[in-house]
Amino acid sequence: MKNKKLIVSVSSALAVILSAAVTFAVSIKNAKTPHVPQKLTAEEQNELDFFLNTKYSQRKEIITRLPYRTVSADLNIHARSAILVDINTGNILFEKNADELIPPASMTKLVEMFVVFEEINTGRISLDDIVPLPPQSWWRNLPSDASKMYIDEGHIVTLRELLLGLSIASGNDASIAIANYVCGDMDTFVKRMNEVIKSIGLEKTHFVESSGYSEKNITTAREFSKFCMVYIKKFPFALEQFHSIKKLVYPQEKNLSAEQKKLAIEPVEKKNTNKLLETLPGCNGLKTGYIDESGYNISVTATRGNKSYLSITMGGPGTNTKEGDKYRVLDGTELMEFAFKKFSPYKAKEAHTAIVNTLGTQEKSILLVPAVPENFSIPFDEEELSATVTAPEMIYGAVKCGKPLGKIIYSLHGQVLFTIPLVASKTCTEANSLMKLYDRAVFKFAK
Repeated sequence: MKNKKLIVSVSSALAVILSAAVTFAVSIKNAKTPHVPQKLTAEEQNELDFFLNTKYSQRKEIITRLPYRTVSADLNIHARSAILVDINTGNILFEKNADELIPPASMTKLVEMFVVFEEINTGRISLDDIVPLPPQSWWRNLPSDASKMYIDEGHIVTLRELLLGLSIASGNDASIAIANYVCGDMDTFVKRMNEVIKSIGLEKTHFVESSGYSEKNITTAREFSKFCMVYIKKFPFALEQFHSIKKLVYPQEKNLSAEQKKLAIEPVEKKNTNKLLETLPGCNGLKTGYIDESGYNISVTATRGNKSYLSITMGGPGTNTKEGDKYRVLDGTELMEFAFKKFSPYKAKEAHTAIVNTLGTQEKSILLVPAVPENFSIPFDEEELSATVTAPEMIYGAVKCGKPLGKIIYSLHGQVLFTIPLVASKTCTEANSLMKLYDRAVFKFAK
């Protein structure tokens, strides 16, 4: 009888051991099988965004250097200062003395237009408003060397027409009229311009008036490229409706008072000061500038297919407008053709992620996400670009939100172009002591 009981006890013990072994084996298998993590709550998403924006400053930068080394381009740029940026990625493709302080001249008018479009967005003003023309805006009251669209006393002109006068003819008369209309006086308007610049994070740029006529307006090619990037992304319509228009005919009959119509005043045709609109395929902006203290400046945008680039050249040479335009066209063409020939923007169709099982925590798995956007300029051959994701199958112990646990490696022809950390999308809290002890054993045998 005793032997029978002993056999039953041994059998029961073996059954328990076998069951435990089977359970442990299943646990090991489960540790290697991906578990779909729970979707992030709004609070968890906010925590992740805050951490990534704090830790990875490039997420907030408007323009950034390429993530890989390149051989310096041998470009023949005549201007003292220059920068070339991929609009789709924000990557800097070329620069020359990009931090030299130079007056922007009439490129300043782009900041004026930014302020106007912001005001239009509030609903306080509209493009079809008839704008009063104070005496200081009449063309006859401006310095003889100032650019003009030729607005005059008694003219009936809309805000849209004045903006065209800014963007096409670079009219200082239009600039003065707009500033006074929007803010009541020049000082208040310029304060708004400087507030815009400060909000973008530009530290070296400052304005004292809206037209660019003063040499006390100051910026750098790098900082002005940042402004232009913000401008064209916030107000993309401006390229088609204002900056790519090739000529302005003013004043037309509708702009004249009844008395002026009797005088048979002939309109003046002004061609866009940006000559690249005529010569560079895909050019759709942006703005020229010149005063003696700055030399010949130009901001250029061009688009062909899915590629869009921005170049800024400042301090261009020339003893007269014809020469200045010649070198602006040469420099702009050199930079843009280099960009279109050598680079292509890349953006992942879907973010590369990875699921990692977590042991010793209350959660069973965690999603790893890219620390920075998978968006950068690549050498032209996009078809050969490859992305490799590396991450552990499982980890043990608590995990903090944002902890790097894997990476995405972008390569082209065997050369690594960009390595992006894959980070924990949320915090995984520790399990209780018994579960941690069990999971540690599972983790040890599952590795």
